[in-house]
Amino acid sequence: MPKATVYDMSGKQVGEIELSESIFGIEPNVPAMHAVVVNHLANRRHGTQSTLTRTEVSGGGRKPWRQKDTGRARQGSIRAPQWTHGGIALGPKPRSYRYTLNKKLRRLALKSALSSKAAAGELIVIDELKMDEIKTKSFVKFLGAVGAANGALVVTSEPKENVIKSARNIPGVYTTIAPVLNVYDVLNGDKLIVDRAAVACIEEVYA
Repeated sequence: MPKATVYDMSGKQVGEIELSESIFGIEPNVPAMHAVVVNHLANRRHGTQSTLTRTEVSGGGRKPWRQKDTGRARQGSIRAPQWTHGGIALGPKPRSYRYTLNKKLRRLALKSALSSKAAAGELIVIDELKMDEIKTKSFVKFLGAVGAANGALVVTSEPKENVIKSARNIPGVYTTIAPVLNVYDVLNGDKLIVDRAAVACIEEVYA
C-alpha cells in the first residue's frame, strides 16, 4: 500500500498516511490519460469562429459584365470566392467540439494521473490546509516551505475562500475541490497539494 508523508503549513513533517492502492497505487494507463486530456481540451473550445459565405458578404448583386463577347471569363458576382473581398468557400462556421467519454475510462484516467503523481513524488499531503486571512505573501511562503514554488494544484475537500483568494494571483497555482477533480488539472500542475480531508474525500468519491 503506498504511503505519503504528511506536512503542516510550515513544511514540517508531522506524520505519514496510507493511501488507497486502487487510487494512488495502480499502473498508470497513458492512453486513457491522453484520451481524457484531449476530450477536456476539446470540450473547452468555444467553437465560435465564423466566416462569411458569398451570400453573406454585402454587395455583388449585379452581374459585373455580360456573359458573352467580352473576352473575359464569365462572372456572376464580385462577391464570389475567387474575387478579392469575396465570400469564403467552405470556411469555418460555429460548431460544438464537445463529445463524451464513458465513465469507466474517465475514472481509470483520473486514478492513473493520481498514481503517477504519487509514484513521481509529486504528491504533497498537508495535515490541515487553511488560511486565517487572505494573504498571497503567506501562501507563497507556504508553497516554498513544501517545495512547490514552481506551481501546484491545490486540492481541498470543500471550497475555502481564504485559500482560493490567497492563491489566485500566483502564476502556475490553481485550486479545486476533491469532488470535481479532473485529469487535466492533476497532470498540468507541477505538484499536487492535497490536505488530509481531501485525500479521504478522493478515496471515498473515486473508489
